[in-house]
Amino acid sequence: MDNKFAIMADVTCDLDEKLQKTFGCEVIHGHYMSPDGVDHDSVLDWKEFSREEFFDNLKKNPNGYKTSPPNVEECYKAFEAHIKEGRGVISMAISSALSGTYAFMIQAKNMILEKYPLAQIEIVDSMRFGPGLGLLAVNAALKRDSGLSFEEVVKWINDNKCRFHQSGWMDDLSFVAKKGRISNAKAFFGSLVGIKPLGEFDYNGLTTVIGKAKGEKMAYKVLIDYMAAFIENPEDQVIFVATSNRHKQAEVFKDMIVDKFHPKAIYVNDVYPNCGINVGPGLMASYYIGKEISKDLVDEKKAMSEIIEKNR
Repeated sequence: MDNKFAIMADVTCDLDEKLQKTFGCEVIHGHYMSPDGVDHDSVLDWKEFSREEFFDNLKKNPNGYKTSPPNVEECYKAFEAHIKEGRGVISMAISSALSGTYAFMIQAKNMILEKYPLAQIEIVDSMRFGPGLGLLAVNAALKRDSGLSFEEVVKWINDNKCRFHQSGWMDDLSFVAKKGRISNAKAFFGSLVGIKPLGEFDYNGLTTVIGKAKGEKMAYKVLIDYMAAFIENPEDQVIFVATSNRHKQAEVFKDMIVDKFHPKAIYVNDVYPNCGINVGPGLMASYYIGKEISKDLVDEKKAMSEIIEKNR
């Protein structure tokens, strides 16, 4: 079978068309419903409305928006388009701790194998969401393009998915807490004036609050120091800086990352509606590969505590 197998991820990966084309990935779209009852195909662009309009409306009516993943039939059609052309498919789903997408993809895979018994298809529970999932898909595509086989790429994903970090802040934790996307939020809940709750992925892909910084200036410094403690071989990496309507801050953070780590490439990414509805406005975070995340974030919490104390 052609080694140029498809690398796919569900819509929560937040890889826009430009990034999909740049890295040779494909996104399976889902859906979301706006407060007016209209069902939207969750394309990753701002052609229907601007990011500012979307997040302003979301802030005004956070409970009026609902998301839904790609259903089994939509996953099946996306897979079949490649399988019937003789290409294999590796498809990554948002963490199964957060969504039923992985189960839908498994059902679609089983349907594919009934019709195409020799199909080469693997479904991976990414244990990530949002740009963390997107960066995992990008790195899987890079491994494919470097010459790794289908089986080698699947193994690489499973061996390395818990090395994908998030280092960032949220202005308001109420969205992610209500949607079950965050843990350890009690002490930091709500909009805290002047305080930046700092988050990292845990093993299930939930964002966990592991510290807080007073003001943006301190938060930037703490996050850079935190990245330095865990990132590995940054000069060989693609790094994402993602934002839900905090582009000014994301560009500042991007420049700081470039100055400190000199990555191979760095992109500022939007968080689009299917993730934005569950994250809300105010996310600004980097995503990168580093040391494997420790059980219960023991190492990460300890490092963050020491870094915050140093920067007081």
